[in-house]
Amino acid sequence: MTRESSRSRNPAGHAGLLENLLALLSALVEFFEGRFALFAQESKGAALHLLVLVGCVILAGVLCMMGYVFIIVAAVVGLAHLVGTSWPVVALAVAILHFVIALGLLLVARSRITKPVFRTSIDELKKDREWLKHLDTTNQSTS
Repeated sequence: MTRESSRSRNPAGHAGLLENLLALLSALVEFFEGRFALFAQESKGAALHLLVLVGCVILAGVLCMMGYVFIIVAAVVGLAHLVGTSWPVVALAVAILHFVIALGLLLVARSRITKPVFRTSIDELKKDREWLKHLDTTNQSTS
């Protein structure tokens, strides 16, 4: 036996570059598989939590709207009884009042929608654009 053949290829027990890269790749895949499994498990719980939360908010909104309707009906009937007139007349007056308030809110929204938002950010972006144009023209003139 020659001295070369009696010696092992990796005398210190070290693997080669390819084996180390495969081990690293395997460890990374195992790491990410574990993280993805944990994410999948927690996302199911989070989805259920979010579903319950959205359901509660929607149900609370529906109940508030129903409560509002019942308060208006009670006010209409009470006002009709207090004034001594029929409830359809009072209901018509309350409906007209609601339409007037809604029209006022729409007019306020219309006046607000014409005002630009993020005015400072837009001004800064315009300054940046002008600076870039100026920078581009100075670079072309020096070339």
